Amino acid sequence: MATDARAELRVDVHAIEPIPEADRDSTGLQQMWIWAGANIAPINWALGALGIVLKLGLWETIAVIVLGNIVGCAIFAAFTVMGHKTGVNQMVLGRSAFGRRGAYLPSALMFLMTLGWIGVNTYFPVKIAVAILGQFGIGDTWLTNFVVVTVVMVIQVLIGLYGFYAIRTFEKYTVPVTAAVMVLMSILAWTRPGVVNWELTSTLPPAAHLAMITLLMTAIGVGWGISWVTWASDYSRFVPRTVSSTAVFWYSYVGMFVPTVWLAILGATVASVTLDTDPAKMVSAVFGGVTSILVLLMVLHGPIATNILNVYSAALAALSMGLRLSRTAMALIAGVVGYLVTIYFVFQPSFAKAFDNWMISLLLWMSPWAGVVLADFFIMRRGRIDVDELYREPERSAYGDINWGAIVAFVVGLVAGWSVEDGLVPALQGPISTKLLGGADLSWLVGIVVAGGLHLVIGRRAVPAPVPRPMGAARR
Repeated sequence: MATDARAELRVDVHAIEPIPEADRDSTGLQQMWIWAGANIAPINWALGALGIVLKLGLWETIAVIVLGNIVGCAIFAAFTVMGHKTGVNQMVLGRSAFGRRGAYLPSALMFLMTLGWIGVNTYFPVKIAVAILGQFGIGDTWLTNFVVVTVVMVIQVLIGLYGFYAIRTFEKYTVPVTAAVMVLMSILAWTRPGVVNWELTSTLPPAAHLAMITLLMTAIGVGWGISWVTWASDYSRFVPRTVSSTAVFWYSYVGMFVPTVWLAILGATVASVTLDTDPAKMVSAVFGGVTSILVLLMVLHGPIATNILNVYSAALAALSMGLRLSRTAMALIAGVVGYLVTIYFVFQPSFAKAFDNWMISLLLWMSPWAGVVLADFFIMRRGRIDVDELYREPERSAYGDINWGAIVAFVVGLVAGWSVEDGLVPALQGPISTKLLGGADLSWLVGIVVAGGLHLVIGRRAVPAPVPRPMGAARR
């Protein structure tokens, strides 16, 4: 038993090299725990509440959450299959499409994006924890916020430093407990009189109504699953080949879909009365007394369960773009910058608008990137990757140094997506959306289809035959 415990909690010494078969001992169920834990988080309350803030009705907000995530989580789960088939992390896998050094650009974007996510994910638990502590006489002061932020950040960075094995163990033992709290929260919210306005409908005129539905679909429906694709293979690469890719897909899908949709619906129902994404208002509207202590447990678990993935994957992204610092050093840098981003969001006057613009801007580049990578892996190469060539020197790699066809497809997809985008700030409002579509937002779909389709036409066609290799040490 002691030996099993040590094996489960052993230090992860892997960076971006392929995972040796002997170390690929994760199960499909463990993958589900990882993605479920990352999404049993207070930020998902905001996903649902955002629809209400955008003046949509409750039931249509719920419909967008469900239907959008059916599609978005499927796109995400497809990316987990890539890591399982190859044993390689997500941003290194991008080298097959973009070239050995051409993939440095999306790796850099992913690294910077992840730093922001650390702050975004920490914002909600800080605000909710402070609101709950206020019920026990502890004031909402700078010191209170500072202490909560610091404690949460230190814990999540330490687990992220320890690596994959600590991450999967943390999620395995904490998800069932926090899921039980989530059930209790839902029962309280949906059975108490006056907590939910089930009759809430939209008062928007038809054109604006459609625009807000598509905006919500992009930001938190389909877009939520897409926002996780750059992380996906970082964890599925630890699943052995004896587990089927179909199992990896569905375990990952369920782990992402269930808590995301559940908590988003909970957020929407509570916001139907509070009409706000302010977590303090959401907590005080439903939870108090002993219940608030249980909610605090889930609240503090949420950012830790999510950001341990962010800290770990941020370090992998940095290494994937050629930086020579250690994974430990990069994880520490991610934690420090994430702390600063948290402070920024804490003092924003409207988190809902800041968060919506954040999500829309992320999907602006992530959708075309996903389109190129999906087309390259599943259609052009049919899942057959020569792993050694991903790590070979740029001038010698069969995947080339920079695949300009993929870069062009990515940029064209980005511009095409922007043209049909409708963010809440002028810079994120494309001309086709504003002038021809009445403000409707189709950026996620257009970005994926245009970039992926163009990559199939002009991307690098030479596909080396996969070379069998022992999954041992590999070159950087």
